[in-house]
Amino acid sequence: MDRREFLGLSAAALLAAKGALGKSTGMYPALNGVLISGRAKWPEFAELAARVGYPGVDVDLGRAMQEGAEGTRALLSRLKLKPAAVSFPVDFRKDDTVFQAGLKKLGAAAEFAAAIGCPRMATWVIASSPLPKDEQRKIYKERFTAAAEVLAGSGVRLGLEFLGPLALRRQNPHEFIWRMSEMAEFAAECGPNVGLLLDAWHWHHAGATTQDIISAGKQRIVHVHISDSAKLPPEQVKDNERLLPGEGVIDLAGFLQALAKIGYSDALSTEVFGRTKDMPVEEAAAAGLKSTLEVMKKAGVA
Repeated sequence: MDRREFLGLSAAALLAAKGALGKSTGMYPALNGVLISGRAKWPEFAELAARVGYPGVDVDLGRAMQEGAEGTRALLSRLKLKPAAVSFPVDFRKDDTVFQAGLKKLGAAAEFAAAIGCPRMATWVIASSPLPKDEQRKIYKERFTAAAEVLAGSGVRLGLEFLGPLALRRQNPHEFIWRMSEMAEFAAECGPNVGLLLDAWHWHHAGATTQDIISAGKQRIVHVHISDSAKLPPEQVKDNERLLPGEGVIDLAGFLQALAKIGYSDALSTEVFGRTKDMPVEEAAAAGLKSTLEVMKKAGVA
């Protein structure tokens, strides 16, 4: 696609599509910072999302909290944007001292997320570990369980992302949780408000299926990322080389239809590493929206 094709979806068409979203499923595209390589900061990032025509936007928790809940709600209301998700702000990957320091601040972050109408936090979990799997699992279970209890006080859910590509599974000496079904089981053990950040890229490269989505059910799908992949042998897959939705071989129609079947009704955050990094910011954002709307329409979920 050239620039003209990327921007070929007129403002009127975008608005029409935006108005039609959610009538049947509630799913909607949200601008993700990766799509524009972090080149716009909050609140300019939200302004960009609205200007391009996104119905939703991922919220920069740290910067938004500086503006306060009232100011953030006013911004989102003015821009007519739905808050999609915020990042889990606790560093659970380091030692216990670091984790406990972050946990002490989690309550305030959870209250803020709930106050702006975004009761969803998400983070990724390593696919391989320096520690044996059982040891790493015990540590993470204790930490996520503690975090989930704090989040529950504000009605906030936590989504854990499993990572599928072979290179990430081989990054450390010990394999960790990288299958969708296993991560769903682990999340359930951590708390009733813990589920998955389901990324179509990792879903595909982990060999997961539409049945895995259906088996997880609505309760366990907290947030969703969407992108696409070239057809490559597992050894050649690089996490930072993704395609826009609809440009590759991922069964996005099946993926979206399975989400619709379980009643998922929140954001599809377009997380595309690499593909749009050299595009102007507005063009990159528009490309993500256009491609996401197209796959949603083809899947019959918009």
